[in-house]
Amino acid sequence: MASKYSGYMGSILDIDLSDETVMEYHVSDSDRRKYLGGKSLASKILYDELTPGIDPLSEENILVFMTGPLTGSGAPCTSRFDVSTKNVLTGGIASSNCGGTFGINLKKAGYDGAIIRGKANKPTLITIDEENVEFIDATDLWGKDTEETQEVLKKKYSKRHGMMVIGPAGENLVKYACIISAERAAGRCGVGAVMGSKNLKAIIATGKKKVPVHDKDGFKEAIKSWIKLLKEHPATGGSLPQYGTAGLVNIANATGTLPTHNFTYGHYENAEKISGEELADKHLVSNFGCVSCPIRCGRLVRLGDKHVKGPEYETLGMLGPNIENDNLQKIIDWNYQMDLLGMDTISAASSIAFAMELNEKGLWKTELEFGKIDNIDRIIDDIAFRRGIGDDLANGVKSLSEKYGGAEFAMHSKGMEFSAYEPRRAVGHGLGYATSNRGGCHINGGYLVYFEALGPVLMDPLTERAKPEFCVFQQNMMDAVSAAGNCIFTTYALIPKFASDLVPPASPRAKIASDVLLASGSMLHAQGLLLRDWMLPFHVPLIPHTDVISKLTGMNMDLGHFASAGERCFTLERLFNLREGIDASSDSLPSRLTDVPQLKDKKETKVPLNNMLKNYYKVRDWDRNGIPRKRLLSKLELDFADKDINKARKCR
Repeated sequence: MASKYSGYMGSILDIDLSDETVMEYHVSDSDRRKYLGGKSLASKILYDELTPGIDPLSEENILVFMTGPLTGSGAPCTSRFDVSTKNVLTGGIASSNCGGTFGINLKKAGYDGAIIRGKANKPTLITIDEENVEFIDATDLWGKDTEETQEVLKKKYSKRHGMMVIGPAGENLVKYACIISAERAAGRCGVGAVMGSKNLKAIIATGKKKVPVHDKDGFKEAIKSWIKLLKEHPATGGSLPQYGTAGLVNIANATGTLPTHNFTYGHYENAEKISGEELADKHLVSNFGCVSCPIRCGRLVRLGDKHVKGPEYETLGMLGPNIENDNLQKIIDWNYQMDLLGMDTISAASSIAFAMELNEKGLWKTELEFGKIDNIDRIIDDIAFRRGIGDDLANGVKSLSEKYGGAEFAMHSKGMEFSAYEPRRAVGHGLGYATSNRGGCHINGGYLVYFEALGPVLMDPLTERAKPEFCVFQQNMMDAVSAAGNCIFTTYALIPKFASDLVPPASPRAKIASDVLLASGSMLHAQGLLLRDWMLPFHVPLIPHTDVISKLTGMNMDLGHFASAGERCFTLERLFNLREGIDASSDSLPSRLTDVPQLKDKKETKVPLNNMLKNYYKVRDWDRNGIPRKRLLSKLELDFADKDINKARKCR
């Protein structure tokens, strides 16, 4: 159904693999206004379509591939698309963002999204163009890695097609299998396993349609200003292009937030050997970036006689210090190996590190040992093909802890493994891990570590003061940016260039800046209860997203409506989880992080989670059991979920 708003193609495919039928899924303009697109609109579809309690790997689960209005518009950093489904690791909501080629080409074919239902009776490829959706036997592709699969498809269908493929990990239902698009990954939550469970090897899309623009001249000027802002900012125009996310390794190490020895420590003495600086000096061939991205944070590195995608910070941290490895070349090798197999590097590496500590403590005797790396190549293959101990490792940390013990050092929340930030030296980030809807995620958690340990202007990382307020604000903002179809790195510019120039680290001014930031938290305390979409009827230069969306779509997308869209998304994901029985008891961290100080002589170096949670619930206008109040549902136009919330309240 066509939309009155520009930025949208006006149609969403509804594809059933079981009987090979194709329909159109109706979405109203009211829902486009409220949810924007991406993970937000996908969460509404999942809430409406899924029956609570289904197995994520069953035929009843659905996959929702969704773009945002900005996707493919030409605005900076807007090649993003989202994959949402029921989370294989947690049983709750899953959303996995990707910057590959598929989202843009899906819109060129004339579609904002695609819903995949059922299960094919044999390995299948779906092709999408402006005229047709076809189901093609992909038996010859089954078993091939992600690179070979894409090369075969390029030869058959041309390079102009956007692709999404799975590798052997997805085919073998590894619980953290990912989906690969070009060289980018929809990495987390096991979305590749859901695709594999449906016998769906690949989806490709192509077309020549253009994204409609409401105010062409205004939009052109707005994106020109946005690109200038990103290029002149020290993060998006400096450190990210220079070192990529790998540039965070030395910073995290200096601030005690680099996970080491399965999150036992936050500092690794050999971190320099696996740092972004080392990668740039010894291995870098060139930068690359997603379509329409001026940041170009991707690393192209040497691997024998090939040039391949280099490891991101998360991969470096989890396959480096967290398993006591300082061999950068091996991390490059493993990163490429896991991309070929279609496997999330974060969850795989965390599962390996946890197994190493289980072995160290005599709970599960295996060949895995901290610092021993000569067997990791084979272990990675064993995980993807579920051979030997790889079969257990393929189920993730939570499953391993339930089988072998060690829950106190099992590094996950809600079942999904943490990313590469040790939160005992950035306690607000720990709160984000615990409250993230998709599990132990730094992005869905609000990425407070940027304001506590990594960014140019920092607040005291060990105080609980103001952390709930900033956590809520950041979580809502991240969800709004993602829903619009934009890269999260554009939020780095939220702290202006002049602020980083004025506040050198460890200076008296840094202490003043921290105090000011913490004091400002009081202004955010009642955002859940009091903030309405009409209260902030303006745009601010440091958040260009709102002005650009308005000029693209013709919506009234000012700061207030943008913030509300993010809050609505986060709240609906919470409602989905509550309906699945994932409640306040799951807003948790392993006791190593809450009870054991990282630094023995500093008792404050642990996450004061319980105290922060109480305030966090108040800030969000949830009750003391972490259940959104009826007045919040009314404010966010989520009243349709009231009956499910009543059930959750009665269970208390």
